[in-house]
Formats: sequence, C-alpha cells, structure tokens
Amino acid sequence: MQRLYAFLRRHPTGVDTFWAVFLLGLSGLSAVAVERGGGLLAAALITIGLCTVVALRRRAPEKMLLLAIAMGVAQLLTGVVPGTANFAMLVIVFTVATVGERWASRLALVCSLGAAGLAQLRWPAETQQSGWVQQTFVAIVMTVPFVLAWVLGDSMRTRRAYFNQLEERAARLEREREAQSKVAVAAERARIARELHDVVAHNVSVMVVQADGAAYVMDVAPDQAKQALETISSTGRQALAEMRRLLGVLRTGDAEESGEYVPQPDVGQIEDLVEQVRQTGLTVDFKIEGTPRPLPSGVELTAYRIVQEALTNTRKHGGPDAGASVRLVYFDDGLGLLVEDDGRGASHEMYEDGGADGAGHGMIGMRERVGMVGGTLDAGPRPGGGFRISALLPLKPAR
Repeated sequence: MQRLYAFLRRHPTGVDTFWAVFLLGLSGLSAVAVERGGGLLAAALITIGLCTVVALRRRAPEKMLLLAIAMGVAQLLTGVVPGTANFAMLVIVFTVATVGERWASRLALVCSLGAAGLAQLRWPAETQQSGWVQQTFVAIVMTVPFVLAWVLGDSMRTRRAYFNQLEERAARLEREREAQSKVAVAAERARIARELHDVVAHNVSVMVVQADGAAYVMDVAPDQAKQALETISSTGRQALAEMRRLLGVLRTGDAEESGEYVPQPDVGQIEDLVEQVRQTGLTVDFKIEGTPRPLPSGVELTAYRIVQEALTNTRKHGGPDAGASVRLVYFDDGLGLLVEDDGRGASHEMYEDGGADGAGHGMIGMRERVGMVGGTLDAGPRPGGGFRISALLPLKPAR
C-alpha cells in the first residue's frame, strides 16, 4: 500500500488523467441516457474541454481555470445543459484555491459565487412554476459546494504554507546549530592549541637550554651540570603535568573530571616563572607596581601566558647576551604588562603577520588571548634595540 501511495504521489498527472477518462465515460453514458439541448457536437467539445481541465489541473492550474471558465461561457452561449462533466468546475476551484496563484484563486471564488445564479437564469424551465424565490434558493444551494471547495482548498494552502514555514525554520535552526557547533569547535581547538604551544614552547625551551649548558660544563663543573639536569627533570615533570591536564580536558570535556587536576597558572606564579627563566642563564629584572589584588581568572591566565611567551621568545631570538625586564602594573580598572629585552629582536613577519612559514604562532596566540579578555596588545622592536611587548588587560570583559 505504501508503494502504491508513493507511486501515485510521483505521478499526479497520470492520476488526474485516469479520473478525467473516468469522468469522460460517465459523461458519455449520461449523454446517451438523457437527451441534452444545444447540439451534440457542442456538448461533446465542452465535455472534452472539462475533462481536459481535470487531467491537467495540477500541471497548469491557472490555465485550466481559464479553460473551465471558457467552457462555462460556451455552455451559456450554446445552451448545452450542465451535466456530469461540470463536476470539473468544482475540482478546478479546489485545485486553484490550493496551489494556484492568488489572482487565480480570487477569480475562482468570484466565478463560484456567480456560476449557479447564471445557470438559473439560463435554464429556468425546471423551476419556473415555483417562482423566483425557489430559483434563488436553488442557486444558493448550488453555490454552497463551490464555496466549500474554495474554502477547503484555501485552508489547505494555508496549512501547507505553515508546514513549509516550519520546515524552513527547522532547517535554518539546524544550519545555525551546525554553524555554532563549528565555531565552538574552532574556538576550543584554538584555545587548546594556544595552551599546548605555551606549555611545550616554554618548557622545552628551558630543557634545551639546560641540556646544552649541562653538556658544556659536564667535565669542568659537575655540580653545575647536576643542577642543570635537576632543572631539566623538574621542568619536564611540570610540562607533563600540564599536558596531562590538557589531555584530561580533551577526553572528558571537564578538567575537574580528569584524573589529575592542575590549577591554571595565575599572576602570582609569574615570579616563579621569572626565577625559572633566570636559572637558564637569562638575566630578568622583575618589578610589580601598584597594589596587587585578585583578578578574574581569564586575566590572570592571559597575563601569565603573555609573560611566558615573551620570555620564551627572548631566549629564542634575543641572542646569547640578551637581558629582559618584566613589569606588572596594577591600575584601578585593569592590569598592565610590559616585557622588554635588549637582544636582537624578531623579524617583522614574526610579530606582525605570524610568519608565512608557520612560525609566529606564539604571537598570534598572545593576540587571541588578549582579544578574548577585551584588552590591547602592542608588540614590536624597541627604539634602542631589542623587542618590547606591552599589554593592557581590563578587569571587565569585552561586550
């Protein structure tokens, strides 16, 4: 049954043609049984025209409405008495009200209201003895089916439009949901990428510097080599702990559900970070101005990562004799950061464009972090040589 129903839905014109042939057969039998006025040829042409209306009603509803009106006018002019084939007029009124253009639907309603009255005026013989009251009543009764057909068709049009609107809205919501999911995934991937870069770049850089130093003094200063190896060990454990935290977030979606929870670094740990960098041989001057106070967690993490990335860049690009300074300034409405070095600095592409060769991701990550908390970042070479990174992090998030 489902296959048959699907087949009929795929071939609407074939179904309509079947009913048109059926209507043509009924009209032929009616013509044989009842003698009709107006001429056999005219009656046959009008019947064929009305059956054509049924056959093509869904393929060309507006044209078939005009054809039905033409056949009705021909009946009035030739005197062919309405018969079984006139059922096509009821069908086309319903069809046009359902799927036709608005002008065609209104025209069908107007014709429906006047067709029965014109028929009573053209063929009054059957009700002549009853008077005009009976004729008016008959006209009203004959008009009701046409009006009901139009109302039913128009209600189906409204219902289809409503369901189409619901489907369109559901599709739009689904597209928006997919777009939001993609944006959320991209944002999460960017956040994780920034965290991984900060963790790996800083800690591995420290380990490489310490390993090189240990290899250099292994024979002449075993104690310094031992201290460098201990630094490598502690730095590696710290990197593993942070990597474990990030991987736990990836697996469970919640850092608190991961096997080992490591707190996010904050401003209070910047001094430990500076001390760790000093152990690698880089001279760092660290100062705090203003009154330290608790800050939003996003601002704290951003400040820590900026200092971490800036000092990592100093070790990578500043040269062997570079020195750096870190300034934290507490304002009433935010936190200021200033990290400077007197080394060789970085190339223009590194701090401006992110590097065409894939370098400069740390600088891109800093700009993204600062933008997320609504702050500003300025990075570039110092007038006297070296490199400078300045950031202002507001206490209130960007709207």
